[in-house]
Amino acid sequence: MRKKEGKRKRLLPMLLVGSMAGAVIAGCSQQGGNAEGSTGGSSAAPTAAGESPAAEKALQLNIMLPIFKTNFPKDDSPVAAEIEKRTNTDIHFEWVPNASYTDKFNITLASGKLPDIMYVPDVKSPSFVNAAKSGAFWEIGPYLKDYKNLSQANPVILNNSSVDGKNYGLYRGRALGRNGVFFRKDWLDAVGLQTPQTIDDFYNMLKAFKEKDPDKNGKDDTYGMVMVKWTGQWASGFDTIKLWFGSPNKWGERDGKLVVDYDTPEYLEALKFMKKLYDEKLINQDFAIMDSAKWNDPLVNNQAGVIVDVVDGAARADDKIHAALAAAGKDQPDVHYMDVFGGVKGTDGQVHTLPTSGFAGLLAFPKSSVKTEEELKQILAFMDQLSEPEMQTLLGYGIENKHHTIVDGALEPSKDAALLESEVEGLNQMLSFIPEDKSTKVKQTPLRIKQTEVQKENEQLIVTNPAEPFISDVYTQKGAQLDNIMNDARIKFIVGQIDEAGFKDAIKLWKTSGGDDLTKEMNELYAASK
Repeated sequence: MRKKEGKRKRLLPMLLVGSMAGAVIAGCSQQGGNAEGSTGGSSAAPTAAGESPAAEKALQLNIMLPIFKTNFPKDDSPVAAEIEKRTNTDIHFEWVPNASYTDKFNITLASGKLPDIMYVPDVKSPSFVNAAKSGAFWEIGPYLKDYKNLSQANPVILNNSSVDGKNYGLYRGRALGRNGVFFRKDWLDAVGLQTPQTIDDFYNMLKAFKEKDPDKNGKDDTYGMVMVKWTGQWASGFDTIKLWFGSPNKWGERDGKLVVDYDTPEYLEALKFMKKLYDEKLINQDFAIMDSAKWNDPLVNNQAGVIVDVVDGAARADDKIHAALAAAGKDQPDVHYMDVFGGVKGTDGQVHTLPTSGFAGLLAFPKSSVKTEEELKQILAFMDQLSEPEMQTLLGYGIENKHHTIVDGALEPSKDAALLESEVEGLNQMLSFIPEDKSTKVKQTPLRIKQTEVQKENEQLIVTNPAEPFISDVYTQKGAQLDNIMNDARIKFIVGQIDEAGFKDAIKLWKTSGGDDLTKEMNELYAASK
């Protein structure tokens, strides 16, 4: 990981923890805001460039983040430059395609050449747990109390994102009930169906989207649902769908004991359903290799109608459809092309939804690059400043009157999708949203209001993972191998390369490769937690 030429990291005396408690800093934002040039208070905040004749040298930072698009903001592009100006930093971004981020993370970790700030996709992954326990990352928990925003971190989420009770990074806060389904509402209307209420309704929607020409172009060129390669914390929608069939969320209690989801009949029924969708070409046949950066493209391009993912994806897809129509002079601004729901009634007649852990990965600080406590405090001050409302808006929606406008107090993003991709999108990946999203909000359209309502409703319907807080020694040592066995088997079963017997053979291999030991340890941890 190379730093920018000719620059050296300098210590900033103004950033000492606890100092400058009432300092005035240049403001910025993330979800839109009429705050360009405004100010906000933040303790231990970096000094703005040019603030005084004795302005400190810029803090140089290398940051490794995932990107969900094929285009991304370059170093010193307008918004990146504005971030640097307001925080007195010099930032190099290393963008990594999300679909391959886990592999890149592990390779980078093994190389020893680490950035100053590093996105960690899975805090429970063996590679990160081993590295954290061996002292590769700073434990930041004791420092948080000294910062205006970071001191307000949610204790439940801090626990969920900890390793043996210690926090080796800042969690990136997310809504607990964020997962669900979004779909082309205009397509559903075109095929004469209602929003699905049951698994059968969901299947019939996908089938109609393939067979009933929902875009009315007279061609057989559409299908139902888009799935992608990404298996990160969930398997591109499958981990939501399996709950509809009664599967546990990773681990579940059966007869007082914890069992892994793979080894339940409900999980197998969900797999059979996915295989049926694949066999009938209701999902994309290339899902096993499809890049998650292109996940929304088939919906926007009138190729497919459904995605099972975070429900706030609906408004983003809707915005892109409007942008494409506007470019063609055919937009209807008041029409919503997308709709959303949390889930369908499962085999027990109830709706079950997949919760988040309250966070989406960590932003961690390697000791090999952040060598001193003073440097860590500078970086934490930088992260604290990013939690100011104006900074959240800047990182999420760019510069006012260039990337967005403010109309009646609400933010309206530019319809220039290429501009946003090249200069804005992705920068919000380094926001912790601690204590919360405080940015100026986009116009609360009926679709966005419904998304929020669905997320709130989902919180009452979630299927919790009882093993969520546990750190397993077995998983730390063998987790990557165990996960690969079952990820591979799941894909092979869906595409027909193995049958039910082959899948059960994979479970046996999982058990003999360490799965039995993992199950034993998880049950011991579970018993001790009661």
